[in-house]
Amino acid sequence: MTAPSPAVQKGIVKQILSGDAVVIRGQPRGGPPPEKTICFSNITAPRMARRPNPNMEGATETKDEPFAWEAREFLRKKLINKEVVFTVEYKVPGTGREYGCVYLGKDMSGENMTEQLVSEGLVEVRRGGVRADDASQSALIQLEDSAKSAGKGKWATEGIKPNSIRDVTWVIENPRNFVDSHHNKPIDAVIEHVRDGCTVRAFLLPSFDYVTVMLSGIKCPMFKQDEEGKQMAEPFASEAKYFTEVRLLQRDVKIILEGVSNQNLLGTVIHPNGNIAELLLKEGFARCVDWSMGVVTQGAEKLRAAEKFAKEKKLRMWKDYKAQEQSIDLKDQNFSGKVVEVVNGDALNVKTGDTIKKVFLASIRPPRQSLEQNENAPPASKEANKRPRPLYDIPYMFEAREFLRKKLIGKKVSVQVDYIQPPNQGFPEKMCATITTGGVNVGEALVGKGLATVIRYRQDDDQRSSHYDELLAAEARAIKKGMGLHSKKEPPIHRVADVSGDITKAKQFLPFLQRAGKSEAIVEFVASGSRLRLFIPRETCLITFLVSGISCPRGTRTMPGGVVTPSEPYGDEAMLFTKEMCLQREVEVQVEAMDKGGNFIGWLFVENVNLSVGLVEEGLSKVHFTAERSNYYKALCVAQDHAKAKKLNMWSTYEEPLEKEEVIEDTSDRKVNYKQVVVTDVSPEELKFYAQYVDNGPQLEKLMEQLRQDMESNPPLPGSYTPKKGDVCAAQFSADESWYRAKVEKVEKSNVTVLFIDYGNREKTDASRLAKLPASYQTLAPQAQEFAMACVTLPPDEESKADALDAFYNDIINKELMMNTEYRVPGQEYVTLVYPDNKDDVAQGLISAGWILAEKRREKRLAKIVTDYQKAQEKAKIARVNLWRYGDFTEDDAKEFGYKK
Repeated sequence: MTAPSPAVQKGIVKQILSGDAVVIRGQPRGGPPPEKTICFSNITAPRMARRPNPNMEGATETKDEPFAWEAREFLRKKLINKEVVFTVEYKVPGTGREYGCVYLGKDMSGENMTEQLVSEGLVEVRRGGVRADDASQSALIQLEDSAKSAGKGKWATEGIKPNSIRDVTWVIENPRNFVDSHHNKPIDAVIEHVRDGCTVRAFLLPSFDYVTVMLSGIKCPMFKQDEEGKQMAEPFASEAKYFTEVRLLQRDVKIILEGVSNQNLLGTVIHPNGNIAELLLKEGFARCVDWSMGVVTQGAEKLRAAEKFAKEKKLRMWKDYKAQEQSIDLKDQNFSGKVVEVVNGDALNVKTGDTIKKVFLASIRPPRQSLEQNENAPPASKEANKRPRPLYDIPYMFEAREFLRKKLIGKKVSVQVDYIQPPNQGFPEKMCATITTGGVNVGEALVGKGLATVIRYRQDDDQRSSHYDELLAAEARAIKKGMGLHSKKEPPIHRVADVSGDITKAKQFLPFLQRAGKSEAIVEFVASGSRLRLFIPRETCLITFLVSGISCPRGTRTMPGGVVTPSEPYGDEAMLFTKEMCLQREVEVQVEAMDKGGNFIGWLFVENVNLSVGLVEEGLSKVHFTAERSNYYKALCVAQDHAKAKKLNMWSTYEEPLEKEEVIEDTSDRKVNYKQVVVTDVSPEELKFYAQYVDNGPQLEKLMEQLRQDMESNPPLPGSYTPKKGDVCAAQFSADESWYRAKVEKVEKSNVTVLFIDYGNREKTDASRLAKLPASYQTLAPQAQEFAMACVTLPPDEESKADALDAFYNDIINKELMMNTEYRVPGQEYVTLVYPDNKDDVAQGLISAGWILAEKRREKRLAKIVTDYQKAQEKAKIARVNLWRYGDFTEDDAKEFGYKK
């Protein structure tokens, strides 16, 4: 009687266990489908290598039998995830192992995989117990004989090939070095096992390193053991595992190794259809996790976007998700402004329009004083009466503040508000944002330097930086490099002496600051328009500094006890001006004296701009009489005249005298004290000139000779000096290629306009022709001074004015003359010039020649000069020379000549 034919079953191949065993699954219905393991009947495949059992003492690994891997791979490439039909021929009692035959396709007409393996010489037919009447067994024997005769697979005549036995590395000894050695490059791999939705085991090819990889940046529901040791699945754990198995198990993939967690590796698995982590998130099978998101190299933002999609659709894990309400007005979510102050290491004051907003860096935690550091602090720092100084006392707080200050102060930034942190524990509401400048995320740069850490949030807390993953990645890099807060070295210590209000300490520091001349400083606080708190790095001290030469109104002050003292007129405006100009900027200070309260007095310069002059020029301060003894009195007077003329601020009600120079009748006698000068340059627009005192000539010549010798023996390197407006430097004059002292007046890229301070001429030159002036050449004051001609004026007609200036130039340039100062107005000295040989007056000669006009002045002491000049002018009119060749153009009926009364 013939045995009944075995039933034909259908399924999809899930896994290839070896060259003679496969796992077949059914179709999923409401969850992971059932599975069945089928061993191929009548054949034996070479046994594959096995790793040592970690739960058995003394267990050792086994090696591949020859062609075990090739047989497994033959089946994997043929069958994995393919639809097959199979028959179960018999079942082993006790073990329940089932043997049968598998056909590729939808029916038994497809390829018989047993026959395929035998014909390729990858397995051996079991000949014991072969029935002669069994056609299928006989066919297998014939196929094996053919494979042997053809020398296929394991029957090859040349013996076993070296590459037919794998050299498997089951344990990675140093995971961190292993990951680093691959440099985040994609590695070919085959997934061997799926532990859960986000953890796989794989062979890396061609090295056959066996690794456990946890998907970077995500976490799926897990399988956990209860108290009885039974495995319990979290919600959607089985579905997530099945989702990953269906797509990855025994597939050819690319793995990017990105980090290490204990002995497991963190990485991204790239399937031909995409990143499996992104797919899991999008289907609601996983959530993003911050602890490993920092190492993701393949688009962390895509993972966040996929999670957001699942949350919005409320898929699987997110079926009960409720989005947090956004409390930010859309119009206030993005704005730009200028940074005016850095507050500690995590906040900025940003000026936008007329308002200043305090903005905190989102998801950033600044350096903190640890409990251990507090306990180990010396008793002096715990004294109740000592002023707390977190900027200098907390490790890396000063470095964080300095990093932000140097990068941002005075710069324009873009602000994207991420969330509003509500008031908490007595702290006010915080506006937390991502701040960028020049395309650089400031928070990311700060964290990357190890000067801040990233705040960790609850999984359900979405109130975080919109660039949170970039922050995590930056922190991971900083930890890896051991930078800043993550360094194993001792943190830097800042021993700063606070001299403010301490007269004894101030007296000790005063001589050092006076001898230093101009000292570099950082403005830490602005108390009023002229009162600042400075940190001087060179002396490592904090001082209170009063700006010299001006009288500045006080701003609003809060006195002890909370009493508010109102400001004087324009006091608050002066303080705001000083803040915007100086706060947290690098400045230069020149200390001159100290007051009774231990406060230092002197001059402060911001980018070579004198703060005293700036305040006076804006009409926010007045020139104080003490400035008369300083080198800056002239500039202060000019600035004050400018403010008066513009009626700025405190001069808004100022009335200009009708004739400023004629208000006071001067009854004093004229003083005559002629000094010998050399005219070195003449103004092309006014009756002004630069001159040197002849007595100072030898000293200047000696200094210039030494400067040229120094420059020739030690020529400056091109590009080593960067000119700034107001700098005194050495400049090479194009006419003779010699070096002279000069002052930078204007910088336009590589073109620089300089004033040669010892000669008065100007030149536009290239920055490469400038060099830093040694300090020894800066002691001698500028030798060329500007003077104006007294009691004369230019004609109003432009053509006549040009002729007059030409005649003036030809009469005095490069000549030795006798000069007498007749009067002064703020910022300018007016003089008369006479020739040393015949004592003829230069101006009178120009008037007589009809080039320039006599000016009417009332001062009694100038009466003789004015009279002589008027007589000379009348003679020129009568002679009709130059200006007067068409008659008296100053009369009312001669407007056609360009003259107006």
